[in-house]
Amino acid sequence: MNPPKVVVFDLGKVLLDFDYTITARKIFARCRVPAHDIVKLINQSPLLLRYESGALTTEEFFAEIKSAAGFSGDLDEFSELFGNIFSPIEPMIELHATLRGRSIPTFIFSNTNELAVRDIRARFPFFQNFDGYVFSYEHGSMKPEAKLYQAVERVTGRRESEILYLDDRPENVAAGVARGWRAVLHETPDQSKAEVSQAGLL
Repeated sequence: MNPPKVVVFDLGKVLLDFDYTITARKIFARCRVPAHDIVKLINQSPLLLRYESGALTTEEFFAEIKSAAGFSGDLDEFSELFGNIFSPIEPMIELHATLRGRSIPTFIFSNTNELAVRDIRARFPFFQNFDGYVFSYEHGSMKPEAKLYQAVERVTGRRESEILYLDDRPENVAAGVARGWRAVLHETPDQSKAEVSQAGLL
Protein backbone atom coordinates (compact mmCIF):
# COMPACT_ATOMS: atom_id res chain seq x y z
CA MET A 1 0.00 0.00 0.00
CA ASN A 2 1.30 3.44 -0.90
CA PRO A 3 1.88 6.01 1.88
CA PRO A 4 -0.99 8.42 2.55
CA LYS A 5 -0.93 11.72 0.69
CA VAL A 6 -2.19 13.90 3.57
CA VAL A 7 -2.41 13.75 7.36
CA VAL A 8 -5.57 15.01 9.06
CA PHE A 9 -5.38 15.91 12.76
CA ASP A 10 -8.16 16.24 15.27
CA LEU A 11 -7.45 19.25 17.48
CA GLY A 12 -8.67 18.80 21.05
CA LYS A 13 -6.85 16.10 23.07
CA VAL A 14 -4.58 15.43 20.07
CA LEU A 15 -2.68 18.66 19.43
CA LEU A 16 -4.07 20.74 22.29
CA ASP A 17 -5.39 19.69 25.67
CA PHE A 18 -8.34 21.65 27.10
CA ASP A 19 -10.24 21.97 30.34
CA TYR A 20 -13.58 23.78 30.60
CA THR A 21 -13.32 23.85 34.39
CA ILE A 22 -10.73 26.61 33.82
CA THR A 23 -13.43 28.74 32.21
CA ALA A 24 -15.88 27.93 34.98
CA ARG A 25 -13.43 29.00 37.68
CA LYS A 26 -12.57 32.22 35.84
CA ILE A 27 -16.12 33.37 35.18
CA PHE A 28 -17.55 32.14 38.49
CA ALA A 29 -16.95 35.51 40.18
CA ARG A 30 -19.05 37.21 37.51
CA CYS A 31 -21.97 34.75 37.65
CA ARG A 32 -24.86 34.09 39.99
CA VAL A 33 -24.65 30.27 39.87
CA PRO A 34 -22.08 27.88 41.45
CA ALA A 35 -18.98 26.93 39.49
CA HIS A 36 -20.08 23.30 39.05
CA ASP A 37 -23.29 24.51 37.39
CA ILE A 38 -21.19 26.59 34.99
CA VAL A 39 -19.16 23.50 34.09
CA LYS A 40 -22.36 21.58 33.33
CA LEU A 41 -23.56 24.47 31.19
CA ILE A 42 -20.50 24.58 28.93
CA ASN A 43 -18.59 21.28 29.09
CA GLN A 44 -19.85 19.03 26.27
CA SER A 45 -23.33 20.27 27.10
CA PRO A 46 -26.33 20.54 24.74
CA LEU A 47 -25.70 24.30 24.64
CA LEU A 48 -22.06 23.84 23.60
CA LEU A 49 -23.05 21.25 21.00
CA ARG A 50 -25.53 23.69 19.47
CA TYR A 51 -22.76 26.30 19.31
CA GLU A 52 -20.19 23.93 17.83
CA SER A 53 -22.65 22.60 15.25
CA GLY A 54 -23.26 26.12 13.97
CA ALA A 55 -26.83 26.31 15.25
CA LEU A 56 -25.91 29.35 17.39
CA THR A 57 -23.78 32.36 16.55
CA THR A 58 -21.21 33.52 19.09
CA GLU A 59 -23.56 36.33 20.08
CA GLU A 60 -26.46 33.93 20.57
CA PHE A 61 -24.30 31.52 22.56
CA PHE A 62 -23.17 34.38 24.81
CA ALA A 63 -26.76 35.53 25.30
CA GLU A 64 -27.76 32.05 26.49
CA ILE A 65 -24.78 31.86 28.87
CA LYS A 66 -25.61 35.32 30.20
CA SER A 67 -29.23 34.31 30.78
CA ALA A 68 -28.53 30.90 32.33
CA ALA A 69 -25.49 31.79 34.47
CA GLY A 70 -26.07 35.48 35.11
CA PHE A 71 -22.67 36.46 33.71
CA SER A 72 -22.30 40.19 34.34
CA GLY A 73 -19.52 41.02 31.87
CA ASP A 74 -19.70 41.84 28.16
CA LEU A 75 -18.96 39.62 25.16
CA ASP A 76 -15.32 40.73 24.87
CA GLU A 77 -14.61 39.77 28.49
CA PHE A 78 -16.46 36.48 28.12
CA SER A 79 -14.58 35.67 24.91
CA GLU A 80 -11.23 36.04 26.67
CA LEU A 81 -12.32 33.88 29.61
CA PHE A 82 -14.05 31.23 27.52
CA GLY A 83 -11.36 30.71 24.90
CA ASN A 84 -8.23 30.59 26.99
CA ILE A 85 -8.47 26.97 28.15
CA PHE A 86 -5.89 25.26 25.93
CA SER A 87 -2.41 23.88 26.51
CA PRO A 88 -0.08 22.38 23.89
CA ILE A 89 0.62 18.67 23.55
CA GLU A 90 4.22 19.26 22.54
CA PRO A 91 5.15 15.82 21.11
CA MET A 92 2.20 15.99 18.73
CA ILE A 93 3.03 19.54 17.68
CA GLU A 94 6.57 18.31 17.00
CA LEU A 95 5.17 15.43 14.94
CA HIS A 96 3.20 17.91 12.87
CA ALA A 97 6.32 20.02 12.35
CA THR A 98 8.24 16.93 11.18
CA LEU A 99 5.54 16.12 8.63
CA ARG A 100 5.56 19.72 7.38
CA GLY A 101 9.34 19.50 7.07
CA ARG A 102 8.81 16.50 4.77
CA SER A 103 6.36 18.54 2.64
CA ILE A 104 3.41 16.35 3.62
CA PRO A 105 0.15 18.34 3.53
CA THR A 106 -1.59 18.55 6.90
CA PHE A 107 -5.10 19.55 7.89
CA ILE A 108 -7.16 20.25 11.02
CA PHE A 109 -10.54 18.49 11.41
CA SER A 110 -12.34 19.51 14.60
CA ASN A 111 -15.63 19.77 16.43
CA THR A 112 -15.08 23.27 17.77
CA ASN A 113 -16.39 26.82 17.89
CA GLU A 114 -15.52 30.33 16.80
CA LEU A 115 -14.31 31.55 20.20
CA ALA A 116 -11.96 28.59 20.62
CA VAL A 117 -10.49 28.98 17.13
CA ARG A 118 -10.01 32.70 17.64
CA ASP A 119 -8.06 32.11 20.86
CA ILE A 120 -5.98 29.27 19.40
CA ARG A 121 -5.02 31.34 16.35
CA ALA A 122 -3.85 34.15 18.63
CA ARG A 123 -1.84 32.04 21.08
CA PHE A 124 -0.40 29.07 19.20
CA PRO A 125 1.81 29.88 16.19
CA PHE A 126 1.89 26.27 14.97
CA PHE A 127 -1.84 26.53 14.21
CA GLN A 128 -1.13 28.71 11.18
CA ASN A 129 0.96 25.96 9.56
CA PHE A 130 -1.74 23.72 8.12
CA ASP A 131 -2.90 23.45 4.53
CA GLY A 132 -6.58 23.67 5.47
CA TYR A 133 -9.15 23.51 8.24
CA VAL A 134 -12.56 21.86 8.61
CA PHE A 135 -14.42 23.17 11.66
CA SER A 136 -17.82 21.84 12.67
CA TYR A 137 -19.35 25.25 13.33
CA GLU A 138 -18.54 26.41 9.80
CA HIS A 139 -20.24 23.43 8.14
CA GLY A 140 -23.35 22.94 10.28
CA SER A 141 -22.33 19.40 11.12
CA MET A 142 -20.31 17.52 13.74
CA LYS A 143 -18.18 14.41 13.77
CA PRO A 144 -19.03 11.60 13.32
CA GLU A 145 -21.65 12.81 10.81
CA ALA A 146 -20.75 11.92 7.22
CA LYS A 147 -21.29 15.47 5.98
CA LEU A 148 -18.23 16.72 7.84
CA TYR A 149 -16.03 13.90 6.53
CA GLN A 150 -17.16 14.75 3.02
CA ALA A 151 -16.00 18.31 3.68
CA VAL A 152 -12.53 16.99 4.59
CA GLU A 153 -12.39 15.10 1.31
CA ARG A 154 -13.31 18.26 -0.59
CA VAL A 155 -10.80 20.43 1.24
CA THR A 156 -7.92 17.95 0.96
CA GLY A 157 -8.76 16.74 -2.52
CA ARG A 158 -8.09 13.21 -1.23
CA ARG A 159 -10.14 10.20 -0.19
CA GLU A 160 -9.94 6.67 1.16
CA SER A 161 -6.42 5.43 1.97
CA GLU A 162 -4.85 8.68 0.73
CA ILE A 163 -5.95 10.18 4.08
CA LEU A 164 -4.25 9.36 7.40
CA TYR A 165 -6.46 10.61 10.23
CA LEU A 166 -5.64 10.92 13.95
CA ASP A 167 -8.49 11.36 16.49
CA ASP A 168 -8.92 10.53 20.18
CA ARG A 169 -12.58 9.48 19.96
CA PRO A 170 -13.40 5.93 18.79
CA GLU A 171 -16.67 6.91 17.10
CA ASN A 172 -14.87 9.54 15.00
CA VAL A 173 -12.16 7.08 14.01
CA ALA A 174 -14.80 4.48 13.08
CA ALA A 175 -16.50 7.00 10.78
CA GLY A 176 -13.16 7.57 9.03
CA VAL A 177 -12.54 3.83 8.67
CA ALA A 178 -16.02 3.48 7.13
CA ARG A 179 -14.92 5.89 4.38
CA GLY A 180 -11.75 3.94 3.71
CA TRP A 181 -9.45 6.39 5.51
CA ARG A 182 -6.41 5.16 7.41
CA ALA A 183 -7.85 6.28 10.72
CA VAL A 184 -5.86 5.97 13.95
CA LEU A 185 -7.21 6.17 17.50
CA HIS A 186 -4.85 8.60 19.24
CA GLU A 187 -4.06 7.43 22.76
CA THR A 188 -0.48 8.57 23.33
CA PRO A 189 1.96 10.63 21.25
CA ASP A 190 4.39 7.70 21.01
CA GLN A 191 1.67 5.39 19.71
CA SER A 192 0.46 7.93 17.13
CA LYS A 193 4.01 8.63 15.97
CA ALA A 194 4.54 4.88 15.51
CA GLU A 195 1.37 4.67 13.41
CA VAL A 196 2.49 7.57 11.23
CA SER A 197 5.90 5.92 10.80
CA GLN A 198 4.31 2.58 9.95
CA ALA A 199 2.29 4.34 7.24
CA GLY A 200 5.59 5.32 5.61
CA LEU A 201 5.57 9.04 6.43
CA LEU A 202 8.53 9.20 8.86
